[in-house]
Amino acid sequence: MALRIALSGFVVLVVAMGIGRFAFTPQVPLMIAAGQLTLTSAGLVAAMNYLGYLVGAWDAMRAHRFVEGRLWLGIIGAVALTLLSAVADNAVIHGLLRFVIGCMSGWSMVLIAAWTNERLAHFARPGLSAAVFAGPGAGIAISGLLAVWIQAQGLTAGAAWQIYGVLALVLVALIARYLPRAGQLHRPGSTPEPLTLTRDLRRLVWSYSLAGFGYILPATFLSQMAALRFPGSVFAQFVWPVFGVAAVLGIALSIALRHVSTTHRRLALVLWLQAVGVIAAWLLPGMAGLVTGALLVGGGFLCAVQLSLLYGRELAPNHTRYMAGLLTTGYAVGQLIGPMTSALSSWLMHRLEPALGLAGIALFIAGGLVWRRHVER
Repeated sequence: MALRIALSGFVVLVVAMGIGRFAFTPQVPLMIAAGQLTLTSAGLVAAMNYLGYLVGAWDAMRAHRFVEGRLWLGIIGAVALTLLSAVADNAVIHGLLRFVIGCMSGWSMVLIAAWTNERLAHFARPGLSAAVFAGPGAGIAISGLLAVWIQAQGLTAGAAWQIYGVLALVLVALIARYLPRAGQLHRPGSTPEPLTLTRDLRRLVWSYSLAGFGYILPATFLSQMAALRFPGSVFAQFVWPVFGVAAVLGIALSIALRHVSTTHRRLALVLWLQAVGVIAAWLLPGMAGLVTGALLVGGGFLCAVQLSLLYGRELAPNHTRYMAGLLTTGYAVGQLIGPMTSALSSWLMHRLEPALGLAGIALFIAGGLVWRRHVER
C-alpha cells in the first residue's frame, strides 16, 4: 500500500510539475524560432506560470471544501491545457495558459505532498516521501529527452505540445484509481490549533522563498542559454535532460544520506551547492559552466523541495498541508520575481547572465538562514 501511494504521488508530480510546468523550458527555443515569443516575452510568460503557481499554492493551503476536487482538477487540467498549448501562437495566449497551468500545478504539488506525507507516515514508511519528489525530476528528464528527439525530427512547437500532453494523459490513466477520494485529504472538524510562526519557521519560509528565486532563472533558461552559446549544437539540447537526471540522482543521494547530520544542515548545504552551480553557469565559459550549473542546480532542485517540506513538518508536525502551502507560496513568490528579473536583464543588457549573479547570492543567503536551528523558550 505504501509503495503504491508513493508511486501515485511520483506520477502526479511527473505530470503536473515535470511536464505541465517544466516542459515549457525546452519549448522556449522552438517558440522563439516560430516567432511566438521573444527572449523578453518568454520571461514574462514564465512569470505568469509562477504567478499561477502562487495562487494555486495559497488556495490549496487555505481550502476547507472541495479539497480532493482541487487535486483532481489540477491533474486533469494540467493534461488538458498542455494539449491546448498546441494551438497557442502568441505570448498573450501562452501567458494565460501558463497562468492556469501554474495554478493547477500549485494545487497538485501542495495537496499530493500533504496526502503522501500523511499516508506514508501512517504506514510507518516516511522515507518513501523523498521518492515522491523525484517525480518532477523524472518528468524534466523525460520531457528533455523528448525535446531532443522532437528537434531532431524538425517538429513544430505545436506538435511537441501534443506529444507532451498525450504522454501526460497516459501516465494519469495508469494511476487514477489510486488517488485520494472525498474525505481523504480533509475531514471536517479535524482542523488543528492555529499555527504559531516561530523564529525557525519564519527563517525557513524566507529561505525557501529565496531558493525559489535562486533556482528558477537557470531552470527556466538553461536550454535557451545553451542554444545561444552553441547554436545548432546537439549538446545544447541535452542540457535540460541533464538537469532532470541530476534532480533524480540528487533525491537518491538525499535518501542515502538521510541519517547524516540534521535536516536543516543538509538543506543549507544543498542550497549552497546550488549557489555554486548558478555562479558557474554565469562565470565559467563554454560547456563547463552550463554542465556544472545543470548538475549542481538540478541536483539540488528537488532535494531543496523535499528537505524544506520535511523540515517544515519537523517544526510543525500538526500542520502538514498548511506548511506545504505556506512554503510553496513563498517559493512561488521567489519564482515570480525570477523571470521578471531575467526579462529586465535581457531588456537592458540583452543577456540573461547578469541576473544569475543575483540568483547565486540569494541561494547563499537561503542556506545561511537555515544552517542553525534555534530552540524556542
